Amino acid sequence: MTRDARQPEGLARPTLPYSPVVVTGDLVFTAGQVALDARGDLVAGGIEEQTAQVFDNLARCLDTAGCSMEDVVKVTAFLADLTDVDGYNRVYAARFSPPYPARSTVGARLADNLLVEIEAIARRAGDGASI
Repeated sequence: MTRDARQPEGLARPTLPYSPVVVTGDLVFTAGQVALDARGDLVAGGIEEQTAQVFDNLARCLDTAGCSMEDVVKVTAFLADLTDVDGYNRVYAARFSPPYPARSTVGARLADNLLVEIEAIARRAGDGASI
């Protein structure tokens, strides 16, 4: 299978060696997204504001592959402080609808001032694929 790397519009271009989105067959993989706006600046606020920006960035990534948040089958989230899980869950529940994607949430040491990083795997509909 081929690896089709994509750069979403409205997403800061990475300065490190990775692709924000990779499509292979009917699967879409996003790199871990953080709460940076289109200029590459960290959004103001706490866990809920950062999580909302991260999900906006994930939606941009998925859109470039012809997907939406409804196509996500797996989410992996990294929280700088696991006591922020309630705020993270409030935003998560507002961005997805039941049945929710499979999910892992782990504590991690993130770069300065980053509270959350999230990556996702989605499955594109079409070509006989079912979600």
